[in-house]
Amino acid sequence: MSNETTTGNDERVNEMSSFRNALIRPELGGIIGTIAVFAVFIFLAGDSGMFSVQGVMNWSVVSAQFMIIAVGACLLMIAGEFDLSVGSMIGFAGMLIAIFGVTFGWPMWMAIILTFVICMAIGALNGLICIRTGLPSFIVTLAFLFILRGFTIFLPQTIERKTIIGGIREAAEGDWLSIVFGGKILQGLFIYLGDLGVIAVFSRGTRAGQPVVDGIPMLIVWALALVIFGHILLTKTRFGNWVFASGGDAEAARNSGVPVSKVKILMFMFTAFCATVFATCQVMEFGSAGADRGLLKEFEAIIAVVIGGALLTGGYGSVIGAALGALIFGVVQQGLFFAGVESSLFRVFLGVILLGAVILNTYIRRLITGER
Repeated sequence: MSNETTTGNDERVNEMSSFRNALIRPELGGIIGTIAVFAVFIFLAGDSGMFSVQGVMNWSVVSAQFMIIAVGACLLMIAGEFDLSVGSMIGFAGMLIAIFGVTFGWPMWMAIILTFVICMAIGALNGLICIRTGLPSFIVTLAFLFILRGFTIFLPQTIERKTIIGGIREAAEGDWLSIVFGGKILQGLFIYLGDLGVIAVFSRGTRAGQPVVDGIPMLIVWALALVIFGHILLTKTRFGNWVFASGGDAEAARNSGVPVSKVKILMFMFTAFCATVFATCQVMEFGSAGADRGLLKEFEAIIAVVIGGALLTGGYGSVIGAALGALIFGVVQQGLFFAGVESSLFRVFLGVILLGAVILNTYIRRLITGER
């Protein structure tokens, strides 16, 4: 009898195994969702300019905002923790930059660096409290959500007697570090494409002859850089294995020599870093800091990660999946506008897609573990 009939060489078994491996990839839901969303809006808003250069830039910027905070939230959730203070951290970080750089008159580079140090220290404190007390990160970071939001309102009211501080763009003019967060790249290329007629140019006013899109904002550059960094860290390094192990079974990971406490604290710090990147890009774009900035961003980040295939129980997920979840958010939010649909329905979409993603992820978890 030939050995080709044995189970190990049965092509049907191998095909089923390959199909199962593809099915349990965390990015699967994000890929399917992205394809579906693009198909819908090509049909609904294909003629509205949504996919022109300017339209693409609009939803790319929105997607990049979600993407930056989703990367940090993704790594932290895979490590088995949550951070509900991300939105408040965004508002707090932006206000610190405004107070240091505008109110106190410090060099903007110094204001930005000090803000990063303070926010990452708060992230480390979040992680340390969770580790030392054994309290769920949900409770600890919920407390910091209110603490940071309170300080974001209290500080400018006490110092400036207002909750919005402007003048950031003027204070940042010529600053070497501000350009890293508020500048644009490839401006010469877009001017060249405008001259060739490849992209539209302004026909009147002071910007007549200039391209309607004059470069790629650093917000998008930061988003792509963080996605690449997070993906490589998670899939190509030993530390990435530690992140998965810490979220999958922390006790077993400790017994295997994984520094679980260190990993989780570093992930809290990285989440705070991502929130501060978002805040810095935001204040450089708007030229002001407001006490209401970042509201609900923590939930949007978590939803993007869940759409991207991460399990709420930890130990499973993908940065690429989270990035696709953020892309879906950006496309839908802008697509509703281009399609002429009431923008408030975006929140309805968030709730529906979150519910669907959780159901899908639960099915995948059962498929992985063999549960019924």
